[in-house]
Amino acid sequence: MKNRYKGLSFAEKKKIVSGEIIREILVTVFYCFVAVLIAVVLVAAYGMKTTVIGSSMTPGLVNNQTVLINRFAYRLLSPKRGDVVCFYPKGNENSHIYVKRVVGLPGEVIQIMDGYIYIDGVRYNEEENFDIIADPGDASSQFLLGNDEYFVLGDNRNNSEDSRNGNIGAVKKDTIIGKVWFRHSRGESMFGFVK
Repeated sequence: MKNRYKGLSFAEKKKIVSGEIIREILVTVFYCFVAVLIAVVLVAAYGMKTTVIGSSMTPGLVNNQTVLINRFAYRLLSPKRGDVVCFYPKGNENSHIYVKRVVGLPGEVIQIMDGYIYIDGVRYNEEENFDIIADPGDASSQFLLGNDEYFVLGDNRNNSEDSRNGNIGAVKKDTIIGKVWFRHSRGESMFGFVK
């Protein structure tokens, strides 16, 4: 008769939550909190967001699109050719922030002839396909960049106020706020890293 109850049992077994599981959950929550705290501090200290004004960077960046700026990027390194940067024109912090692509680096000679960019006398072959430049502006003659100056252009080459214009000119490194690294637009599916 003792073996009669040895088969299936329909009695509920009580589940016991061990201290190890609780400790593991608390450690995970703590690490998540620390990660979020570090991210908030880094963004507050070194990050910034701004809105693109105008169509000078289309099709990559469009009017009223929000971009995130890495303000730390150029504290250790210098801007590279092809970087999309934010800056105040002529260092005027009362102006809106400009967003442009770096084309010329310090010490180089930039000239725009027959719609194309020449760097130190050699035609620059860009990775992207941009329009042929109709108006070379101040770069129709040789444009020598100083030790801390950069030549910037909008991606929409024929609808951009950039280094070709006298009111912008060469951009000094100390007026560059940072590198644009992420784009986002509310209500649109256009978001992602900027290349």
